[in-house]
Amino acid sequence: MASAQQRRRTPRPSATPPSALTIRNIVVAGHRTSVRLEPVMWDALRDIAQALGLHLNDLVTEIDRRRIVPNLTAAIRVYIVDYYRKAAAANGEAAARPPQA
Repeated sequence: MASAQQRRRTPRPSATPPSALTIRNIVVAGHRTSVRLEPVMWDALRDIAQALGLHLNDLVTEIDRRRIVPNLTAAIRVYIVDYYRKAAAANGEAAARPPQA
């Protein structure tokens, strides 16, 4: 009978890269919670908060209060996309046009 050492499989290289999500603690409506977003999303959220003259926690509290999706992280992503789409439309740019690479 094979020993436990012999039965152990060699780990295969992961087909998907490790998560690029960054976890941050924020305060939403007075309650501390963790949110996982991509670094670019955190940057966009901070930029939006600054443009609106809000603290990050206050902006996320407002997003949470108005959200219609069940997940806060999804609500934040939707808010960011909507914010930039509206900004692009206000500038007369085609909102559906992808950014230049």
